[in-house]
Amino acid sequence: MQKKRVVVLISGGGSNLQALIDGVQAGELPVEIVAVISNRPGVLGLERAAKAAIPADVLDHKAFTDRESFDRALMEKIDSYSPDLVVLAGFMRILTPEFTQHYLGRMLNIHPSLLPKFQGLHTHQRAIDAGESHHGVTVHFVTAELDGGPSVVQAWVPVLAEDDATSLAKRVQRQEHIIYPLAVKWFAQGDICMQDGKCVLNGEPLPPSGFLIRSDEP
Repeated sequence: MQKKRVVVLISGGGSNLQALIDGVQAGELPVEIVAVISNRPGVLGLERAAKAAIPADVLDHKAFTDRESFDRALMEKIDSYSPDLVVLAGFMRILTPEFTQHYLGRMLNIHPSLLPKFQGLHTHQRAIDAGESHHGVTVHFVTAELDGGPSVVQAWVPVLAEDDATSLAKRVQRQEHIIYPLAVKWFAQGDICMQDGKCVLNGEPLPPSGFLIRSDEP
């Protein structure tokens, strides 16, 4: 099988990038990470890319006068690598409709909540404040709606009585590092695609939650 070309976009530490790098190096992911692009200079994720001998670029959004001009420059940079898939791994930018349409059906994002609950920021504290019994993380296709594209896979974790946002975030992040490589693997193998606003896995439309994985780990 020919390896799919993947470009990963980051803004920070790149722990999900590392999970993907580990999967590639272990021979578990039939992809080649052809580039890592950060909108912030000096972040740990760039060091992770360099350590893995992956080309790394910085496109600082602060150098652009508006969101549209940055997104156009970012598209040009991404397309220079001819990717099959664009992976947002902690990429903290709201993307323009032009950008999301350009990569529709071939761009994935990971969001630390059980979408459609808790779109946006501070999801762990919001889940605790809402008295949720479960929280988790979602991998989804990206559309113009913020955190609103069809879900590929969700991992649930229990919210414990003693949890604060930090402890809950750590438990959710362990699941992130499991399900993001899984979703990328499914895409690379041709198991998933986006059709009519839904995620289709092996020819069958998934429910709005996507494929569900439950974790009862404390």
